[in-house]
Amino acid sequence: MERVREVSELPKAHLHLHFTGSMRPGTVLELADKYGVRLPETLSEALTSGEPPQLRATDERGWFRFQRLYDAARSCIREPEDIQRLVREAAEEDVKDGSGWLEIQVDPTSYAPRLGGLIPTLEIILDAVRSASRETGLGMRVLVAANRMKHPLDARTLARLAVRYAEQGVVGFGLSNDERRGMARDFDRAFAIAREGGLLSAPHGGELAGPSSVRDCLDDLHATRIGHGVRAADDPRLLKRLAERGVTCEVCPTSNVALGVYEKPEDVPLRTLYEAGVPMALGADDPLLFGSRLADQYELARRCHGFTDEDLAELARQSIRGSAAPSDVQEKLLSGVDHWLAS
Repeated sequence: MERVREVSELPKAHLHLHFTGSMRPGTVLELADKYGVRLPETLSEALTSGEPPQLRATDERGWFRFQRLYDAARSCIREPEDIQRLVREAAEEDVKDGSGWLEIQVDPTSYAPRLGGLIPTLEIILDAVRSASRETGLGMRVLVAANRMKHPLDARTLARLAVRYAEQGVVGFGLSNDERRGMARDFDRAFAIAREGGLLSAPHGGELAGPSSVRDCLDDLHATRIGHGVRAADDPRLLKRLAERGVTCEVCPTSNVALGVYEKPEDVPLRTLYEAGVPMALGADDPLLFGSRLADQYELARRCHGFTDEDLAELARQSIRGSAAPSDVQEKLLSGVDHWLAS
């Protein structure tokens, strides 16, 4: 009987992990106790039991409930040492899962009021990333993300800030939150600023909204990568376009099921995208609320979609090639993938 290779030993890149959502449950509980934060009962019970909260975001009320839990967890991050801890622990978790490169996504606006403003906040985050990278050996960079629910002028401010720190660890610019709100084209100038500053374009699209939101990201924001993108599976012509352009979709299967985009893991169209030649980078999205991290996404592909070890190795390669990692880092990780497959 052929040995089943451990997916946690497969070198890979992690391109879709949100800052607050990366936290360990125990860390949130400790920080809430430290600062006297009263967490929603649903969240505290989930963090204590280890069972993720029941979520569904296919309607506005469901999204609001998800956002409320997320904001409660975020409110526990108040000091620079909390940022340091969050980033270090995120790196440690990724290393355990076989990640050799992590691009963590953050909207510094969320933390700025408690940390002295946007510039100090981003500098604290980047310093934490450099420290965690040295301590763990994980290649790590930052993707600054604007919020669709806020004014496009705010996004331009963030884009300029991201470009200013492109040499200090910012590699990309994103657009997160409910994609059913705020047209992609409203943020075209912000993304133009980011691209002109050498940053990759990685907006969310094709999760809660359909294929049209993916097309908007391509046409209006000139996306290099798409956060999620799974709904492109509903449009064969769009799949072909993504494949021909080599646009990587950051697919987060557990998240898709938890938020009600698909009913069960088997429904997530991993095979459809893979067989259409669309590059994918599996991601954990918000493991704090969804209950699973990076290696679990590869296990899901194996268990629920019949991905062979050769397929999983190719998924890992696609994640590495879709990353902003320097060429020498990519070559080392790709060599590690070949070694994993040959073992």
